[in-house]
Amino acid sequence: MKPTISDAAPDFGTLDVPLLVVALPSSPSLGADLAAVDAATNGALGRSIARRDFRGGRDETLHLAGGERGIQRVLLVGMGTASDRPTALRRAGAIAARQATRLGVGRLAFYAGALNASEVEAAGVGLGIGAWDFKEMKTAPPAEEQRAPLDDVVILAADAEARTAGTRAATALGEGMALARRLGMLPGNVCTPDYLADTARDIAKRLGMQTTVMGRAAMQEAKMGSFLAVAQGTTQEPRLIMLEYQKGEKGAKPIVLVGKGLCFDSGGISIKPAQGMEWMKFDMCGAAGVLGAMEAIGRLELPINVVGLIGSTTNMPSGEAMKPGDVVQASNGKYIEIINTDAEGRLVLADVLAFAKRMSPAAVIDAATLTGACVIALGHNATGVMGNNDALVQEVLDAAKRAGEPGWPLPLWDEYKDLIKSDVADIKNSGGRPAGTITAALFLKEFADDYPWVHLDIAGTAYTESDLGTVPRGPTGVPVGTFVEFVRERAR
Repeated sequence: MKPTISDAAPDFGTLDVPLLVVALPSSPSLGADLAAVDAATNGALGRSIARRDFRGGRDETLHLAGGERGIQRVLLVGMGTASDRPTALRRAGAIAARQATRLGVGRLAFYAGALNASEVEAAGVGLGIGAWDFKEMKTAPPAEEQRAPLDDVVILAADAEARTAGTRAATALGEGMALARRLGMLPGNVCTPDYLADTARDIAKRLGMQTTVMGRAAMQEAKMGSFLAVAQGTTQEPRLIMLEYQKGEKGAKPIVLVGKGLCFDSGGISIKPAQGMEWMKFDMCGAAGVLGAMEAIGRLELPINVVGLIGSTTNMPSGEAMKPGDVVQASNGKYIEIINTDAEGRLVLADVLAFAKRMSPAAVIDAATLTGACVIALGHNATGVMGNNDALVQEVLDAAKRAGEPGWPLPLWDEYKDLIKSDVADIKNSGGRPAGTITAALFLKEFADDYPWVHLDIAGTAYTESDLGTVPRGPTGVPVGTFVEFVRERAR
């Protein structure tokens, strides 16, 4: 569920809305612009600020009653002392939308003073993140227990040009993030490789893109032995999905976005523990991020060439499944010793990254829920960022920061390569526990050495097993924002 985002000039005297959200910084004051809001609450707004009942701390909220008409409720949301105003607005919007959903108001207006286009966009994205909910597989409660979903939000800002541009961008990003989160939330028996392929076809049809889908036979012909090793344990057809957006100069090198699409990861023969294995439906969040980004890029009509590549299958134990000790050959000719069948994502991405060379890319960025080691290193607050080009790594880090999806760089020093040397093959797919995130990226680097490349390990950021305040348990939408912000900056 996602709300419709619109914009309007702030006119509190004539505003008729079930809920007005006012986002305020730390230690707020009652300015002249909020006098009409104060009147609608019979002075409660001014008294709350004067008595410091509300201090504007990050995520702080205070609900005030209004009148029967006009401004019927007021929700104050604190932004704290953050120096990054767009990030603070995004978070305040998400907090507000979640609270509005609990209230069942159905519609709200959002005000945070003077806003430029990027700030309007940030608030709109946050409101969309907070309002999103997944109910399509739940039986509806009795009518008397239902609350209205948040269907409509209006962002109030004086600058007409800024608010129009900001709401358009927020709508595009919101659609992309909602798509990625829905795909992530769907169970593995529904969101299969074929389902991802059909989703790509739908995006292509609606937004004027081209799509190509390869199956097992085509991958065998292309000698993608690394990808197919993972797929040999399942009867489901593996899919390599290519989605092409061509709105840039003809012949210009494209940006290639790559996503790991393991629709379910049991670990294979190196099977995972039963407890918590249901979370492994989220092992396709990299692929969901690519599809969500392509949705947003298409809606934004950016003047640039972009290719989305997804490697999708499931990793299952069976009589035909790959085994520890097996050796396979990737499409670039390199032989790989399989040490751990649960290190399968890098095997899929190896052939997809080798395939990306065919595009003569300007840059390649892959995203994958690749290693539990990244969660140990960075927790759930930052994405691991590594690559073969320092300038590109910094460009991606900057894009991630602007998108509110922060990353942190990790080194790809040659000294770590000793951990993935094999006695029987060119390379092995696991170097053990030490520096697990780095050795996984170094493995990928062996297949991405012909173009500028960055790897995003989103194992800790693509989904959450606890409520984060801004989002509930489940998919977060990462890395849609990073992908889109990177492409948008390149398109300027």
